[in-house]
Amino acid sequence: MAADVRSPAPHPGPTVAAASVDPAPPVRHRRAMRWALLVRGPGGANRSLGVAATACFAAGGLLLVWSAYVHFHLWGETDGYRSIATIGPLFLFQSIAGLVIGVGVVVVRRVWAALLGVGFALATLGGFVLSVTNGLFGFKESWLAPFAKEAFVIEVVTVAVLLLAAVLCLFQSAPRAPAGPSPAGDEA
Repeated sequence: MAADVRSPAPHPGPTVAAASVDPAPPVRHRRAMRWALLVRGPGGANRSLGVAATACFAAGGLLLVWSAYVHFHLWGETDGYRSIATIGPLFLFQSIAGLVIGVGVVVVRRVWAALLGVGFALATLGGFVLSVTNGLFGFKESWLAPFAKEAFVIEVVTVAVLLLAAVLCLFQSAPRAPAGPSPAGDEA
């Protein structure tokens, strides 16, 4: 009888288990991802973006404190806003909250703090614009009021600077493709 000589079957290579791809991460994972975005700060691999973000946080926080000072000054004058029902306490509240949030933005330097500052500045702007256009709590403001235009500009610049701080924090820590040729499929 003739010997059956067969060559061994070629080995197909390492066996890799097929991974199932879940189209949507679990809800808990998505919440954790959102929170991770909110707690990002100016630290990261790109030092120049970190410095720029830190400068934006400092400038935005100082602008909030400046707005708080303007509102406190207007509230504290002899014939100031303190004598206007509802508007007076709101001016005092804005000055205290603006100081606290402004200092917090500078100290914390996180995306959530920048967004809190943006929301506060937008609320202040909204209150002013509503007061000028329709009146608010029975009081109608004017663009000719002391510091009206200055406070408006401060708030608009605050929104822009703090949004830039948040974007810089998100951009600098976003994953990037490695530079140079990819290791898979390239022949050296």
